[in-house]
Amino acid sequence: MNPDFLAWSGNLQARIETVLERLLPDPQHTPQTLHAAMRYATLEGGKRVRPLLAFAAGEVVGADPARVEIAASAVELIHAYSLVHDDLPCMDNDMLRRGKPTCHVEYGEATALLVGDSLHSLAFELISAHTLSDTPERQLEMVKLLALAAGSRGMAGGQAIDLVSVGQTLTLPELEFMHIHKTGALIRASVLLGTYCGSALDDTALAKLDHYAKCVGLAFQVVDDILDAEAPTATLGKTAGKDAENNKPTYVTLMGGARAKAFAAELHSDALDALAGFDSAQRLRELADFIVQRQF
Repeated sequence: MNPDFLAWSGNLQARIETVLERLLPDPQHTPQTLHAAMRYATLEGGKRVRPLLAFAAGEVVGADPARVEIAASAVELIHAYSLVHDDLPCMDNDMLRRGKPTCHVEYGEATALLVGDSLHSLAFELISAHTLSDTPERQLEMVKLLALAAGSRGMAGGQAIDLVSVGQTLTLPELEFMHIHKTGALIRASVLLGTYCGSALDDTALAKLDHYAKCVGLAFQVVDDILDAEAPTATLGKTAGKDAENNKPTYVTLMGGARAKAFAAELHSDALDALAGFDSAQRLRELADFIVQRQF
């Protein structure tokens, strides 16, 4: 990767970590165990891809980074909550996340459930309590965007489809539909929320950025499926091979590894094409490269 991109992303990853540390409840405040568990589930882990996308989109529209960091934190809190709930015994029953025991293993199932609930609530508190856009109408649209991305027509709906698809053979359109919701919805929200923090774009430009986000969101899942099949647990930071073990439909089981990699490359190309004409989208281009070129 470009050293300049690595420096940019490293600086922002450190920044978002500091912001999240500030925004999450102090573990000394009652209920201490819940607050400690919220921090455990959110801090010190992950690539922060969604916040990076928000910051990169913000650059396109000249957004104030102080606004973007709040929107990016809200998205990351939704993502962290989803991982806590996904790992629960009633979902994927996973023991390892980001290289450490999952939240329910460390704190118990009941606390993990409350952690997810609390992170979800905190995300909406942040996005509604700070001035993030130039008009109240646009900020209300940001709240709506995040709600749709997290709910039954977005991430939660995709997870519901995933649960009922275990053991089934899905068609490619069915698999895409599931992951456009389960993984892609929150990635799309990251790009759009970063965009809404700055100068307003016309409908055509906004549609192009949305298409970029759809492509990288789907590519992210394709690459995740490949890594789950081919990378060791130590590299992933979570249990490798869980998809095959749980008999889940994936791009690898449907297409095979080689075709899945080719599909990821196609999505990468489509994402870059969508950015044609944007002078300040270099970071979005580099993030598309990063998402697709993660080590197989």
